[in-house]
Amino acid sequence: MHRTRLLVLLCGFLSVASFCLGQTAMLDLPLQSQHAVVTQRIGLTDITVNYHRPLVNGRQVWGKLVPYGQVWRAGANENTTITFTDPVTIEGQALDKGTYGLHMIPGESQWTVIFSKMSTAWGSFSYKQDEDALRVKVKAQPAEFHDALTYDFDDVKADSTVVTLSWEKVAVPFKVAVNVSDVVEASLHRQIRGLNQYYWDTWDDAAGYFLAAKTNLDEALKDADQSIQVEERFDNLMNKSHILDAMGRKDAATEFRSKALEKASAQQLYFYGRQLQGEKKQEEAFAVYRSNAKKFPDYWTSHVGMARVYSGQGDFDKAVKEMQAALSSVPDDANRSNLETYVKRLQSKEDINR
Repeated sequence: MHRTRLLVLLCGFLSVASFCLGQTAMLDLPLQSQHAVVTQRIGLTDITVNYHRPLVNGRQVWGKLVPYGQVWRAGANENTTITFTDPVTIEGQALDKGTYGLHMIPGESQWTVIFSKMSTAWGSFSYKQDEDALRVKVKAQPAEFHDALTYDFDDVKADSTVVTLSWEKVAVPFKVAVNVSDVVEASLHRQIRGLNQYYWDTWDDAAGYFLAAKTNLDEALKDADQSIQVEERFDNLMNKSHILDAMGRKDAATEFRSKALEKASAQQLYFYGRQLQGEKKQEEAFAVYRSNAKKFPDYWTSHVGMARVYSGQGDFDKAVKEMQAALSSVPDDANRSNLETYVKRLQSKEDINR
């Protein structure tokens, strides 16, 4: 009898934004405010909110069920928590990686969002301000009605997102940003140390990332050199050429581009030509196609390249012959279908480079 009375009193005490019906300290039973977990990745950083979802259930929430000016658990039952796998900024303020108890102080317009170093408490009842890792001020916004409290990730970008709590007709957003380049660089260093150091493509992939991200060309060049030291390939030589070009070292870039083209296969030369066409460098692409035909005269992609050259010159009869030659030696059905389409277009005197 004593235990029953104690449980009833405890449930009454914890009733703000939560329910205890159906649960004891001993049994795992369904909760009225059900458990939810949401995660969003930004770059390589995971942001996870772990919470329980109370229902409005016809009640007046703001200013009554959840009082203004008091610390609130931002959910129901035990701590709502938020986890960052890397350092982040919240509304421009730095916060280290880790798991934090998420609390809020509601206001009629301005709210305080609290990240507490204590993440294993029950709700906000034992909250202590001296355990705060960070506090930020945000503006509440009107929102469509949400019967169940919800956390969403909005305005997702390459380096940031907005975490939004929505309940009843109020939304409370706060922006989380990540220094993606620093996180990725540190991650790549850890990953590479754990991989076989004698694979050229590991270093080449890292160099390619830094080149594409335009964040650390010195690191990109270092990784490209390491890849080439393991094994010279068309891929890493061309990657180094692009890196040198991005660094403004044009003569060195040309030197390594020539080395790359010397090692290229017929397919690699063809796809490099297509890349040049994508960059609107038509004459350079045609020069690559001619080189491919001279170096690999019987390979099907060499014929496709020459068909493109003749098509660009308006000589559709020669272009059709080259494409038909490619069609006679293409090794797979998928490419065969594409080549048949090209033949029909060329027979209709349509430039396949457009």
